[in-house]
Amino acid sequence: MDIGKKTRNIGKIIEGKTKEVAGKAMGNKSMEKKGKVEKIKGKVQHAVEKGRDTFKH
Repeated sequence: MDIGKKTRNIGKIIEGKTKEVAGKAMGNKSMEKKGKVEKIKGKVQHAVEKGRDTFKH
């Protein structure tokens, strides 16, 4: 996996988790949901990149 893509995906996971926690703390359901979605997108992209690496080698 390209280190840049790996870093970007992990960054999205962290950013999503941060938004989710901040949304919970402030009682902002919209921010909490957006954070969950962003975190899931990061995890999916990370899994896809791992799969690509598996099939390349």
